[in-house]
Amino acid sequence: MSFLDTLLGRKHAPMIGLDISSSSVKLVELGQTATGEYVVERFEVEPLEKGWITDDHIERFDEVAEAVKRVVARSGTRTRQVVMAIPQSAVITKKIMLPAGLREEELELQVEAEANQYIPFSLDEVSLDFCVIGPSPTSVGDVEVLIAASRKEQVQDRQGLAEAAGLKPAVLDIESHASRLAMSRLVATLPNEGKDALVALFEIGADTTRLKVLRDDELLYDRDQAFGGSQLTQLISRQYGFSYEEAEHKKLAADLPDDYETTLLAPFVDSLSQEIGRALQYFFTSTPHHKVHYVMLAGGTATLPSLKDRVTELTGFASIVVNPFENMKLGSAVRESKLRREAPSYLTACGLAMRRFLQ
Repeated sequence: MSFLDTLLGRKHAPMIGLDISSSSVKLVELGQTATGEYVVERFEVEPLEKGWITDDHIERFDEVAEAVKRVVARSGTRTRQVVMAIPQSAVITKKIMLPAGLREEELELQVEAEANQYIPFSLDEVSLDFCVIGPSPTSVGDVEVLIAASRKEQVQDRQGLAEAAGLKPAVLDIESHASRLAMSRLVATLPNEGKDALVALFEIGADTTRLKVLRDDELLYDRDQAFGGSQLTQLISRQYGFSYEEAEHKKLAADLPDDYETTLLAPFVDSLSQEIGRALQYFFTSTPHHKVHYVMLAGGTATLPSLKDRVTELTGFASIVVNPFENMKLGSAVRESKLRREAPSYLTACGLAMRRFLQ
């Protein structure tokens, strides 16, 4: 721990969370006070051009690496340890039961033997990890173990991006686990600390929206839908003759013609709200559940004017725009107004940065 960390009463030195998606690279740096409060030290985003990352595969490594360098440089961080994530689609996970009390070496051998049954690749081609979740709820004397495996090239690509920017990868997580970690803080602020509440989290990305339904930190349902914020950008591009990149920039800067809200924005918000409603209906028809207690909206598109109210109106469920930095202290480098405006898009990056304090 450095002198500065001690001076500021920090319990742990900060760590970077780096979220790389098909549309952007997002960076969050968190610290923690001696009393355990999170401190938002820095946050920054760098857009990626279409086609650089396709279907979770990095097609233009050098260009993405340069984007990572830019976001790190512009953030002003001096922290070099970073937590990154692999997309859910690139990871195979499986819960297994093993006898309790095994030594580490025995556990590793058992996990490898079990993994051979579930992973459709040679173990030489994958990076394999596991963690003991806890005692089995159904089998006395056993423990639940979560196995995670990904093709080595997926892991090596993320490591290479970090190293190209002068960063040291400390943890490689799964994107959906990181967003759930950040969500756990927010759910705890709900009435009765969110106990037994069914929470539908919509992570609205550029091209895909993921619905997760959570209850007491348990994932009950997980489904991707093919709609997202890039559809609005495409509408703006066609309507006003902008390039896609120019349309995205003007959308984020709220620099659009006077008729934008009535001609494009309002119909898009209505369409997106209906897609969210349909996704919920699909959840209800494919599970025993028939309602949720809260609908939470994350991603940059979640901040569109009137979206939250329209979702509540159409679904009948209370809707909340996610702020993963809620109740965190702000460092001197953070502009509060910018943080509040952009916070919903940093859910995964925030969850990654939080991993530092769980080591």
